[in-house]
Amino acid sequence: MPHMNSFGEKWTFTSFGESHGAAIGGVLDGVPAGLHIDFDMIREELARRAGKGIIGASQRAQHEPDEVEWLSGVISNDQSPITSGDLITLGTPIAFIIRNKDARPEDYEYLKHTYRVGHADKVYELKYGIRDWRGGGRASARETAARVVAGTIAKQELAQKGISIRASLIQVGSETDPAKFAETIAAYQKDGDSIGGIIECRINGLPAGTGEPIFDKLQAHLAFAMMSINACKGFEYGTGFSGVTQPGSAINPISGGIAGGISDGTELVFRCVFKPTPSTPKAGIKGRHDACVATRAVPVVEAMTALVLVNYSA
Repeated sequence: MPHMNSFGEKWTFTSFGESHGAAIGGVLDGVPAGLHIDFDMIREELARRAGKGIIGASQRAQHEPDEVEWLSGVISNDQSPITSGDLITLGTPIAFIIRNKDARPEDYEYLKHTYRVGHADKVYELKYGIRDWRGGGRASARETAARVVAGTIAKQELAQKGISIRASLIQVGSETDPAKFAETIAAYQKDGDSIGGIIECRINGLPAGTGEPIFDKLQAHLAFAMMSINACKGFEYGTGFSGVTQPGSAINPISGGIAGGISDGTELVFRCVFKPTPSTPKAGIKGRHDACVATRAVPVVEAMTALVLVNYSA
């Protein structure tokens, strides 16, 4: 089993840092030498995670610059400072940090002696005897920015093998019309509340034979990765839970891209359910919170999917 802060065996990603500490970051080991990384793509993915311009995204996310500082493992293609463009991997561990420039730990001082309902505050203290009250520390979704950096590197490796990953928000609350998502979220935000959502991910170009039978089924690894994402409360693939209401003759041809735990070469489709954040003004919780965390989880789902698949293909 992987350690609590590390994911993967061939491409091993370890994340570190707290929400309102000096920085968050990661170490990605196992990346081959000579891989060209588009740094601008990483910036774009981080902007997606931050929800730049998305209604209901937290104020902190929209103002945090999320600038990646590379500490090791990459070199600029033209020997210039590593600030944009093309990077090349050295085959050594890739270490990076993202400084928390918009951290405001003072906003959470009132939590030193109380627990927020629906958060990990109490269980962390019960388990470790201590907790980081500054916005939840490691339990904060701030940590997922590091996953996006590592996952975007993995996506670029997979793209060279013809494998594409694309996730999208397909439902907000009971609303399934994307054109109405923004107004739905805005209504909950105006009321000082929050709402959940469903993200669908589609994988194309994955060759047949990916995955193992019994305990190492492909869907088991995907579920493990998705359920590690903050606020994710459910995972399904293929017909999923809706299949229980249909006869076998109707759903048998629908594999969802996996049979017996092994990819069959067709499009792989899975979905994740994200709960409404319990951090809301209506619940009396102060801070800069999302009205719908699912909007910003889309690139995180893609990143974790890439980290799963790259460990099969490495």
